[in-house]
Amino acid sequence: MGSNQSWVTEFILVGFHLSAKMEKLLFWIFSLCYIFSLLANGTILGLICLDLRLHTPMYFFLSLLAIIDMSYASNNVPKMLANLANQHRTISFVPCILQTFLYLGFAATECLILMVMSYDRFVAICHPLQYTVIMSWRACGVLAATSWACGFILALVHAVLLLRLPFCGPWEVNHLFCEILSVLKLACVDTWINQVVLLAASVFVLVGPVCLMLVSYVRILWAILKIQSKEGRRKAFSTCSSHLCVVGLFFGIAMLVYMVPDSSQREEEEKRLSLFHSLFNPMLNPLIYSLRNTQVKDALYRALQRRSM
Repeated sequence: MGSNQSWVTEFILVGFHLSAKMEKLLFWIFSLCYIFSLLANGTILGLICLDLRLHTPMYFFLSLLAIIDMSYASNNVPKMLANLANQHRTISFVPCILQTFLYLGFAATECLILMVMSYDRFVAICHPLQYTVIMSWRACGVLAATSWACGFILALVHAVLLLRLPFCGPWEVNHLFCEILSVLKLACVDTWINQVVLLAASVFVLVGPVCLMLVSYVRILWAILKIQSKEGRRKAFSTCSSHLCVVGLFFGIAMLVYMVPDSSQREEEEKRLSLFHSLFNPMLNPLIYSLRNTQVKDALYRALQRRSM
């Protein structure tokens, strides 16, 4: 740590190459999106906490997803907004490493929580009579704690490896915030060990959960097709359609960012794609779950009724 700081004390976040007028416009657009994402996720979280009908495993994991989305956005967006508002785009070494650690931790945890949510839907549709036994509150707590622990242990491994590297210039992080791949490029030594660990973590955090979710949803689809009534099939599919939308957005963008080979345009594409993870996904997730979920809409209606009385 000490040797690192003798080489570098701060980085410069390059951000977008835009005019001052366009950056001011983006500042207001991104600010509104950020505020809306906090309000929307906060509303979902509040409804789940206050409405007893939503005290089920499915909504327990949805509340964790809302917490992760708010934390994920709050880790990256405020600094990005500050950089858009003024030209002072430096970030100290320690806050940069901390931002990288939290970025990886929340991203990995969200991957694992989405995998757990797919398992919850698999049990609900394929083993409905055993659902309360398999998805007991004890089991839900263990699954949630394991997801958070594994996500942040992976992030800690990367942070420790990153702290061991010397940074002697250039000190410009070609990104909107401190992101692992962009910071690694600034190290003065060969970072192949970090890149191997990052690749292994990407396989574990992205490919592993995706494969498990594919297996779950193949079995879910098979179970739905065996339901005799059309209305029964529609109701069964509606219970997992929102989750499929969220999974598609999250993992699709993550694979574009981390699994695509290097190219001359990759860095600029990464900046734009990172906005979806940091800003738009946290805003879209509560909309997807609320607009496509009758129970959430009913809970919101009951809450509004109690407030007006």
